[in-house]
Amino acid sequence: MGNTLRLLRAAAVGAGVAVAAQTMRRRRRISFLGRVVVITGGSRGLGLVLARQLADEGAKLALLARSDEDLERAAQMLAPADVLAIPCDVRDEAQVQAAIRQVLERWGRIDVLINNAGVIQVGPLEHMSNADFRESLDVHFWGAYHCMQAVIPHMRGRGGRIANITSIGGKIAVPHLTPYCAGKFALVGLSDGMRAELRKDHIYITTVVPGLMRTGSPPNAIFKGRHRQEYAWFAISDALPGLSIDAERAARQIIEALRYGDASLTITLPAKIAAAANNLLPNLVASITALATRLLPRPTSDVGDQRHSGWESQSALAPSLLTTLSDQATVANNELRAQESPEAQTRQVGAER
Repeated sequence: MGNTLRLLRAAAVGAGVAVAAQTMRRRRRISFLGRVVVITGGSRGLGLVLARQLADEGAKLALLARSDEDLERAAQMLAPADVLAIPCDVRDEAQVQAAIRQVLERWGRIDVLINNAGVIQVGPLEHMSNADFRESLDVHFWGAYHCMQAVIPHMRGRGGRIANITSIGGKIAVPHLTPYCAGKFALVGLSDGMRAELRKDHIYITTVVPGLMRTGSPPNAIFKGRHRQEYAWFAISDALPGLSIDAERAARQIIEALRYGDASLTITLPAKIAAAANNLLPNLVASITALATRLLPRPTSDVGDQRHSGWESQSALAPSLLTTLSDQATVANNELRAQESPEAQTRQVGAER
């Protein structure tokens, strides 16, 4: 009888805590209507998908990206939304500060920051250089840091929302993506740490940990080693239903997490399973990733140190029927090569199959 009462009391306390947590979450809910949202890497891929959905909710959008042409096309794709397109390399603190000043001059405030800018380098560790690791850290860690440091002073006193788009590669090291994982691991730590420090200022930071998403990005990733083989496995994995998620679905989840100021969000069931397995059975996961490395393309000669874009690494396997969903996202999400029209590149994707 005594054990039963203790169990009932524990269940009642647990239920009470859960109800209180949901009540607090509902109180944090915001509307994006009229909110000023800054999105880095906002001209294409996931950033553009997020911009589309936020535009539908009436947000004012500031898109930061390095390419003038990509930004111009993105602004046209988002019309008639209220969009400010700002060329900016987030690795450069001075450029970030200048971009944020432009946003403040336009709208007078910043309500939401989404750190989405990223770079992906794929290939064996033997072909990765110091420059590859610096590039990943400069974009993923320092880029996000520069942006947060620029907007936080303007959020203090009135609150704000920040989403840092990390990766399952920031929780589990993925073979042939070591520089990318190093940058994303650093961003996870930065995001979680700043979240704890800034909650008192009503600034809610969400650490987003996506698995594979069909954003259309593989052609713009960087490949080393046997670059055509590397591109094939990467592009096919990115396109498979069940293993990857549609970018629109992922974006909706991110926006909902921002809306409620959630602490973290892991996207896709495979990513959730992998993260849990790594916490519970790290030695097993280490053995599995070591086996996966053996199945991936082997290092080659010094020629493998050269960097190739996905566009330069295509083969009979990719693009193909196996990458159809990702290829469609490439066209829809402005991931096409800037020097060609979308129509020309769409024809070429079909021809290369």
